[in-house]
Amino acid sequence: SADGKHSFAASPSSCAASGTSGALRRTTEHLSVLNWEQVQRLDAILTGSIPIHGRWSFPTLEVKPRDIVNVVRSRMEEKRIHVREVRLNGSAASYVLHEDSGLGWKDLDLIFCADLKGELEFQLVKELVLDSLLDFLPAGVNKEKITPLTLKEAYVQKMVKVCNASDRWSLISLSNNHGKNVELKFVDSLRRQFEFSVDSFQIRLDSLLLFYECSEHPMADTFHPTIIGESVYGDFPTALDHLRKRLICTRSPEEIRGGGLLKYCHLLVRGFSAASDSEMKLLQRYMCSRFFIDFPDVGEQRRKLESYLQNHFVDLEERKYDYLATLYNVVQESTVCLMGHERRQTLSLISSLALRVLAEQNAILNAANVTCFYQPAPYVSDGNFSNYYVAQVQPYFAPLQNSWYAAWMPCN
Repeated sequence: SADGKHSFAASPSSCAASGTSGALRRTTEHLSVLNWEQVQRLDAILTGSIPIHGRWSFPTLEVKPRDIVNVVRSRMEEKRIHVREVRLNGSAASYVLHEDSGLGWKDLDLIFCADLKGELEFQLVKELVLDSLLDFLPAGVNKEKITPLTLKEAYVQKMVKVCNASDRWSLISLSNNHGKNVELKFVDSLRRQFEFSVDSFQIRLDSLLLFYECSEHPMADTFHPTIIGESVYGDFPTALDHLRKRLICTRSPEEIRGGGLLKYCHLLVRGFSAASDSEMKLLQRYMCSRFFIDFPDVGEQRRKLESYLQNHFVDLEERKYDYLATLYNVVQESTVCLMGHERRQTLSLISSLALRVLAEQNAILNAANVTCFYQPAPYVSDGNFSNYYVAQVQPYFAPLQNSWYAAWMPCN
């Protein structure tokens, strides 16, 4: 090339960049070629070791993402399950494209785009992934007596399968005690692949994996494979601009399981702001509506919130209260689909979780220090009416790290 740099693979967006075809430019506006700095970050993730922690006395597996991809893909091909391509998704892909997004990267989401036509293929995928874990057990471990069920109980955080008219995919999440689970997702079809523009990025890994396999020389600025990034939001430059400026933008949140409500509040707490305040206020209603459609029972809501707090705030315990306070305000402001008592139940749940977070962080010493003061009902206008005692008190604030939070919780 003119600048002296060489590519290992051809770029499908190179013609569009040259301006030879306006139509081709429009079809590739969701794509972008990674620069050298981005390639280096991607290489560090794929070649770095991630521990998969075992339960009980099972040993920790030290896994390099590039190795587990190769092992799983080769076994899928052996079982005649065709893998079209492998992609990196989620927060890790966003981190590769923009290092200082404010989100870091948590789970390692690897997508295997494959032909999954029926229950047999789903079952084979589950079995071969569990069988692949045997390859990563430390030397000296007797593998003959370890069954797939034992491996599942020891190393799998969760397993999900969705099979309907529009979505055919499964997920196997391998446990990591520090919140960096290795999530292997096997996708035949998936109608909605993102929640917000800032988490819509996918990076195609095949050219880099081929480079690892074939090249005798290490990568350099002037010698590395062409790697394509894609925004499934649809407009790569716009989505990347949102990531760099920490802007929240989405469309049709009613299509997302849970409405994207929990992720939306998480972005707000991490310093993101709405790209359009007026539009996002409207979309908040759709988020809340879809959340309560998917989680109508207060018990389900509790389990979902506790799971989200556990999985998304590792080493960020001090942010949990902020998150729950933000969620409380959004639900209170934008929920229009619930009966009054259902709405109060949900708000009470969020308040109780927030109070528990404060107690866990020693922001309040014990329950005896929490007092509920009841305001007289509006119809009590008689000055001699004394069934209520209204205390004139100053709000109590508890220090949390470098912030101050009101310790008053709404009473049920």
